[in-house]
Amino acid sequence: MIKRDLKREKLKLAIKGFLVLGLLILTTTGASQLDKVREFFGKASGRPANFIVDTAKIVGQLPRPWLNLAQGGEDKNWSLKPINSKVKALKPEYIRIDHIYDFYDIVQGSPGNLTFNFSKLDRIINEILATGAKPYISLSYMPPAISRGDIIDQPVYWQDWQRVVQATVQHISGTRGISDVYYEVWNEPDLFGKWKYYGNKNYLTLYTYAVRGATNTKGTQPFKIGGPATTAFYKNWVDALLKHAAKNNLRLDFISWHRYTTDIQQYRRDAQDARQLLSQYPQFDGLTEVQITEWGHESDNHFGYDNRFAAAHTVAGAINMIGLVDRGFVFEIQDGNDPNGKTYWGRWGLLTSPKTQGVPKPRYQALKLLNKLAGQRLQLLGQGSWVKGVAVKTPDKKVQMVIANFDPKGRHAESVPITFTNIDPGKYLIKTQRLSGRNSRLYISTTSAELKVNIPMFANDVAFLEMGKE
Repeated sequence: MIKRDLKREKLKLAIKGFLVLGLLILTTTGASQLDKVREFFGKASGRPANFIVDTAKIVGQLPRPWLNLAQGGEDKNWSLKPINSKVKALKPEYIRIDHIYDFYDIVQGSPGNLTFNFSKLDRIINEILATGAKPYISLSYMPPAISRGDIIDQPVYWQDWQRVVQATVQHISGTRGISDVYYEVWNEPDLFGKWKYYGNKNYLTLYTYAVRGATNTKGTQPFKIGGPATTAFYKNWVDALLKHAAKNNLRLDFISWHRYTTDIQQYRRDAQDARQLLSQYPQFDGLTEVQITEWGHESDNHFGYDNRFAAAHTVAGAINMIGLVDRGFVFEIQDGNDPNGKTYWGRWGLLTSPKTQGVPKPRYQALKLLNKLAGQRLQLLGQGSWVKGVAVKTPDKKVQMVIANFDPKGRHAESVPITFTNIDPGKYLIKTQRLSGRNSRLYISTTSAELKVNIPMFANDVAFLEMGKE
């Protein structure tokens, strides 16, 4: 109690000192000096953006890790058909689904005596294909027909799990002939089933029999298999899987994990750590993909999923993944139905629930702004702590940018300087389309090889810019 009281007194003194300092600043400085004080305190907490876009320096095709979507276990009867056009407009390359063995009644019979029926799974696969995407299959969870207990338990016989995976891959990549399907072994094994990478309930055993099953297929189209799809990036899990796969000559075409965080730099740190681990295994380095198969700002319900908070987070996060993450699966496509009948209830979906007609949320619109980028990636320097950007040069020599100002506290705003270098002198039109609805057109002329403009960015806003010569 005495220590706690002393801490309180010290805290009170510190607060009083800070307030006195603030009053002295306000009463003894002019406006220009006050601006410097504000700048000092602003720099203490982050770095403002100062973009420099070299319009002559193309750095290659623009990777688009955000063109991948995921749907979780909201409803076993969920259908893409009513929202086909809305999903198709996002131009997804892959759509990930889990719960395939407990939602779609694939496996019947008893341990050692199995039959298979893929008709219900085929329905959702057909709906995925109708959006222009390909299926990404999470091999989860344990079919009740072969489980020792529930759907997150081990099988009675490991050979049954091998046979289930073999039949699944054979049907999708063989009988149906769909090429380049991804098969991910389980979904969040560290959570759903409390699997470890050692001991009796060992994920490495689960992975081994799954790969054996996939490898035993005949006449299939090319496909990829990997894991471990943990709840976050854990070095010990990934290293154990890499070591096990290398030692036992098992396929490991991708490593995957999930990440829910408001620290968008974490996406880069995770991917860098993953690639550093891969570099230690020559048989996988440069060949094994790096994937985040679920991501968002919060793994539980959160009000931000219904407004611009999630939109800015998604764009800033996607920009941070460029060049490091091969595929990042936005979670998720559509809300489940709220038990209380609400349209907006903090669920993860890009669209509201089926009962509320799948209304697009701001995060959906933000992905559409990212998809407007049409061209090759340009060098862009000067990323800030809050404001992130990406730039491309279109075939008709216009420059396009997407900028996101993500602040977890929802307070930070800044005027973002953008300098376009290596341009022809003349008159330019800069069109800005904002997620917040504040659109603008600006004509500006330059007699030199560069053009400067300032773009005000409100907290958690996203902007699409296009600059072209008039």
